[in-house]
Amino acid sequence: MDIPHYMQEMGRAARAASRQVAASSTAVRNAALLAARDALDAARDTLAQANQEDLQRGREAGLDAALLDRLALTPARIDTMLAGLEQVAALPDPVGEISGVRTRPSGIRVGQMRVPLGVIGIIYESRPNVTVEAASLCLKSGNATILRGGSEALASNRAIAACLAEGLRAAGLPRAAVQVVETTDRAAVGELIAMPAYVDVIVPRGGKGLIERISRDARVPVIKHLDGVCHVYVDAGADLQMARAIALNAKTHRYGTCNTMETLLVAATEADALLPELAADFREAGVELRGCPQSRRRVPDMLAATEDDWFAEYLAPVLAVKVVEDLEEAITHINHYGSQHTDSIVTRDHARAMRFLREVDSSSVMINASTRFADGFEYGLGAEIGISTDKLHARGPVGLEGLTSCKYVVFGEGQVRR
Repeated sequence: MDIPHYMQEMGRAARAASRQVAASSTAVRNAALLAARDALDAARDTLAQANQEDLQRGREAGLDAALLDRLALTPARIDTMLAGLEQVAALPDPVGEISGVRTRPSGIRVGQMRVPLGVIGIIYESRPNVTVEAASLCLKSGNATILRGGSEALASNRAIAACLAEGLRAAGLPRAAVQVVETTDRAAVGELIAMPAYVDVIVPRGGKGLIERISRDARVPVIKHLDGVCHVYVDAGADLQMARAIALNAKTHRYGTCNTMETLLVAATEADALLPELAADFREAGVELRGCPQSRRRVPDMLAATEDDWFAEYLAPVLAVKVVEDLEEAITHINHYGSQHTDSIVTRDHARAMRFLREVDSSSVMINASTRFADGFEYGLGAEIGISTDKLHARGPVGLEGLTSCKYVVFGEGQVRR
């Protein structure tokens, strides 16, 4: 296959399709989503057969149990995909929304209209259900998309793409509005991220190595986060029972997510009372603790933390623990070692809480809540394409609104500038 030519043709088709999708009504896009749901439901046997092909190849290639689990399309996961399409269809459509209209001295009225980004390239690994999630969000927000899933899920993604194409056909939208790259050649990724004439933004979803490569080599904007080094800081005078519940949930609810707490910071005034009890909680949950010297004085069986531990995203039952003097030291630590993802303070003091909100430089900053809430569904976005720790365009969980931009619109009645 001539990879550059193949990707250029895919890009041209996506660009043409994006204009038709952007011009379509909410009702048409919703109809496409619901028709795709019906097509997926009718193709359960085909999806299962394609997925078995992928799983068999994965076993032969030596994929570990965790990756095989992520690759599997169980009946329950197919049900979730169907429900996801229904949920996205039910979300409010941001496209065309006009806000901030104000009248200028000249008499013109100036506002902003929300519009699609255009063509969104999404590069992801393993989970074939991402194909449905990503396609549905892009379509609902008026965009075309080019999807490059992992080579291990190629057969599953092809089968899913056929169902999405059926949904587009039923609604009268171009098939090229949702395209799956049907080659496992990695050169296709290099082409996709270097086509600014056809692709407006790239969203990588996967491991740190993948995202670093995309960020380094892309010639189009990238919406991404590299690490989820999330903190919970227990402030002086905090409700310690609340602190225990939040810290335990933030770490143990799920270990492998980007919004899981990786470092616990405790004000020195609360360390004697809190750390031994929390250490017992974590010990019971099977979490390994690595602490600073002050933490280890309170919990002698805690392992010694190294400098690398403060930067670590473990994605595992391991937690770094540090005793800090006060809020000032906590904020300094977070802004130095954190990844600008999600950080939370447990406190009774309103002024210190508001200072934490202002000064912690992260995409989500919380008061008295678990970091596990940093999620598009929990934020009321309905769904998310990913989480961004960048500061331009989108920051935090990226839902439908994050897949759009704004343009200025002006309403006049014959005014001319003098």
